[in-house]
Amino acid sequence: MKSICPSKKIMSKLGKTNAEFDLIEEGDKILVGLSGGKDSLTMIHAMAEQQRRAPFKFEFITVTVGYGMGENYDALAKHCREYNIEHIFHDTKIYDLAEEKIRKNSSFCSFFSRMRRGTLYGIAEKYGCNKLALGHHMDDAAESFFMNFIYNGQMRSLAPKYRAENGLVIIRPLIQMRERQLSAFVKDNNLNAIGDEACPAMRFDIKMPHARASMKEMLSKMEKEFPSLFTSMNAAFKNISVDSFFDKEKFNI
Repeated sequence: MKSICPSKKIMSKLGKTNAEFDLIEEGDKILVGLSGGKDSLTMIHAMAEQQRRAPFKFEFITVTVGYGMGENYDALAKHCREYNIEHIFHDTKIYDLAEEKIRKNSSFCSFFSRMRRGTLYGIAEKYGCNKLALGHHMDDAAESFFMNFIYNGQMRSLAPKYRAENGLVIIRPLIQMRERQLSAFVKDNNLNAIGDEACPAMRFDIKMPHARASMKEMLSKMEKEFPSLFTSMNAAFKNISVDSFFDKEKFNI
């Protein structure tokens, strides 16, 4: 059976992140969201390699959620078969619901994200999975932080691990990796990653969201001036000085 071994840097970072946050543990059955993009493709091959190396047993299955747009994921399913990775395709009617419920200029990205996440929760329960793995990386975390900071007035980002209301544990094995590492993995292994062409937003006659693109551009400029920016942000997310913020309740002394 074919296999792809990600770079030493990717596997080292995966192992350190896993050890730091106890993401994957003995006996876990993990559902992995597989869109076919560079992030999730890297994640399934890194997890497959981790499965071979780890001194403990865990299993994972991948699932691709269709939006009901007639998407064709045959190539992705074939890829998983070639590498002995269990894959499920689950079609939905999310696209039809979006046409009914999303108004012009409303947040269609958050709608699709919520609907897809709810679908993944249901599939995890159906297959007896205790964890759900998502492919967010450090660039996603930084962009989310500044989006919340600038647009929502919140100091918030993406947690490596948290428990959903239904008890399912959500993990992000790639959260301390850079996006460029994942792009390099796909390129170096000649993998046919799915891009924005699969985004449902492309079929709506609405203005494309600009916030994340703006954050990506801003961070790119900042990194040129401060090359250690993302290293510092990664450290800062673990060293939050809560007592220094404007929370009036903590001053009730």
